Amino acid sequence: MTSSAPLSTSTSVWNARLWGILLTASLVVGLDALDVSMVGVALPSIQADLGLSTSALQWVVSGYVLSYGGLLLLGGRAADLLGRRRVFLTAVAVFALASLVGGLVDDGAVLIATRILKGMAAAFTAPAALSIVTTTFAEGPARNKALGFFAVFGASGYSAGLVLSGLLTQVGWRWTFFLPVPIALIAWAAAGRLLPKDGPRPSGGYDLPGAVTSVAAMLLLVYTVVQAPEAGWAAPSTLVQFALAAVLLIAFVVIERRSAHPLVRLGILRSGPLARANLGATVFFGGFIGFQFVVMLYFQQVLQWSALQTALGFLPAALIVAFGSPRMEPLIERLGTSRTIAGGVIAHLIAYVLFLVIDRDAPYAVGVLPSMVLLGIGFTLAFSSLNIQATAGIPDHEQGLAGGLLNTSMQVGGAIGLAVVTAALTTGGEGHTGPDALLAGFTPALLTVTALSAIGLLIALSGVLGRRRSADTPAAEPELVLVD
Repeated sequence: MTSSAPLSTSTSVWNARLWGILLTASLVVGLDALDVSMVGVALPSIQADLGLSTSALQWVVSGYVLSYGGLLLLGGRAADLLGRRRVFLTAVAVFALASLVGGLVDDGAVLIATRILKGMAAAFTAPAALSIVTTTFAEGPARNKALGFFAVFGASGYSAGLVLSGLLTQVGWRWTFFLPVPIALIAWAAAGRLLPKDGPRPSGGYDLPGAVTSVAAMLLLVYTVVQAPEAGWAAPSTLVQFALAAVLLIAFVVIERRSAHPLVRLGILRSGPLARANLGATVFFGGFIGFQFVVMLYFQQVLQWSALQTALGFLPAALIVAFGSPRMEPLIERLGTSRTIAGGVIAHLIAYVLFLVIDRDAPYAVGVLPSMVLLGIGFTLAFSSLNIQATAGIPDHEQGLAGGLLNTSMQVGGAIGLAVVTAALTTGGEGHTGPDALLAGFTPALLTVTALSAIGLLIALSGVLGRRRSADTPAAEPELVLVD
């Protein structure tokens, strides 16, 4: 097995090595998020320089999302089976190499290939990093504090990428590819020195049929969701692809039930907290990513802001996340993950509702800032708590799997949410020209993210109510105990 006893049992006494492990794992997860947003702002410059068509240009982003979301489940289990240190070091090295090549190429097809390769690497680094944190720090206050710190990088990376991309793109779009290289190399060198050696690999066989069907199902699902707004949700090709993805998922479940060494032990899904965390993360990130996309269009198309101004418009939310996430541990200990998740979802729901009545002429401090503040508060409350809830009570040898499941839920939820919001924008924007008309066309998309947030609130409240019922039952088990 690759698991070992946690190195930390206290939140008050952490040595330099513990802090180094936490910073290294957090840095790589922040880098994954940073890479997504940095490239998005640079797309017009990339298109002009390399002569890419619009359909080819979307794959600079979609290729990363497709490979990242499609391979996360496999990446999480690989960390458990092959060793977290081994998987982490290999994937970070591949990420750095793909970033370097991407900044040097002059061919659009090769650039897209490097983005796909980076997404594949990120699919292995993200769950490996999360499982490194959860197995290094003992469950309870120590792990909660560590995951709060971890959340700063994961949550702030996207917003930091927006700001940096606005600056770097003015120098040259290639710098958005070069910047991750030294960061990844620093993380790789630190991991090589700080992470403990992996133990012996588990004995027995590997679930190759399960790996093939799971990867094929997730890749096809994410690909279909990404393409659906352009091809049409009711198009025959879209429906066939969704049906095929469902068939592959059913085949995967059948294989896992019969396999002597399953890729995913299905019993892990009977953990109520884990199931709620994954369902909640799906709709939470679906609404969050969709809302960010709408706000970005509002800044650039309605207010006619530059890329740098747009990035700075999101800065208040990023600052709140960066300041608040490391300080979440006492609040989570006092209230529990279910209540803090519910609080985060409520904050986002209010932010979306406030933006429904946004006025083009409203000053930023009056029209936009309240939603940005609530967006930061909501993410701070929910993100750390979702990570804690999804991994609490899970044995060390399945922490990679739990991390892979959660990251898959986030990525697939974000992809679906963005696709649905894009479809709503297309419908609402038909025949609309001029800033005021464009603003009116945003309403269907904003209603969509509001509805997603309302669904997320129901999921979160089910955890709060379930906890209350458990508290009223003398023999009830604690909420975060794994149910197998």
